[in-house]
Amino acid sequence: SGHYGRGAMAKVIKGTTVAKKVRTDLRHDIEKIQVDKPDFKPCLTVVQVGSRPDSNVYIGAKIKACQEIGIKGVHLKLPPSTTQEELISEIHRLNEDPGVHGIILQVPLDCTTNIDETEATNALSPAKDVDGLTDINAGRLARGDLKRCFTPCTPSGCMVLINEAGVDPKGKNVCVVGRSKIVGAPMHDLLLWAHGTVTTCHSRTPDLGYHIKQADIVVVAAGKKELVKGDMIKPGAVVIDCGINPEPDSTKKAGVKLWGDVEYAGAKEVVLSGVFKSYLKLSLRILRTHNIEIICLRTRDVKITCLQSRHLCRLPDTLHLFPGVSDL
Repeated sequence: SGHYGRGAMAKVIKGTTVAKKVRTDLRHDIEKIQVDKPDFKPCLTVVQVGSRPDSNVYIGAKIKACQEIGIKGVHLKLPPSTTQEELISEIHRLNEDPGVHGIILQVPLDCTTNIDETEATNALSPAKDVDGLTDINAGRLARGDLKRCFTPCTPSGCMVLINEAGVDPKGKNVCVVGRSKIVGAPMHDLLLWAHGTVTTCHSRTPDLGYHIKQADIVVVAAGKKELVKGDMIKPGAVVIDCGINPEPDSTKKAGVKLWGDVEYAGAKEVVLSGVFKSYLKLSLRILRTHNIEIICLRTRDVKITCLQSRHLCRLPDTLHLFPGVSDL
């Protein structure tokens, strides 16, 4: 990568291309299973409390993607007055329903009651927790038990994109900017168990640029507009920008302009490969089908939803996915 310097244009990995291939492959996987099991119909249920507009958009995108691939997508919408006991009761019902193979609890919850999101999330059966957010799945990921856990969608998609760039994290210096339980922390774990030497930076890290400059692979999920400048990046590095920072912009059709966490104009001069959502010029209407999070959300939700239908057939063996998952 040292031969790649300023003045050369970056190879931009377009998430839509990768997402299209993933969806096609998954649809074919389901069709193959249905040859032997004609009644096989994976089901993903998304549980929502309240009616946040952004959550409605995200859930709509998930249900649409399910339909495109051949999965039954169910949107279970509960009123804002739902109590913690009622929510957990619904989750337990879904856990015990053999016709439901994957469950997502849409957060943040939009409720007028006091619901502990962590407790509600941990009510999910780890075997149906397709977002990988229960303590059991997160713990197994942290200790490298990858064959018996599900991982959050965004980090999983980032691994797909890093692979798409033709880069193996093994032996590479990697910098993850951000430590959220949804992106940063599991991203660190996935790259660590892919044998990268991983540094995680966050809001308390002094001299952020120094750490980024050492990295062959940089994944940024800090939620701060153009936090990472081009001159912070090592020439030839692979950069994955997970940031989505909307700002009002009356010149845009959707009324907003989206900025990434990486300064695209500067970064494109030095990186070997990159995914920059600000470069993709997305609108809020199509955001969830183009960004990194949804690329992998389609990968994880669909594969794991299929996988959980183990009562119908030996899907882990059929799809060669997580052979030890039946031990969950």
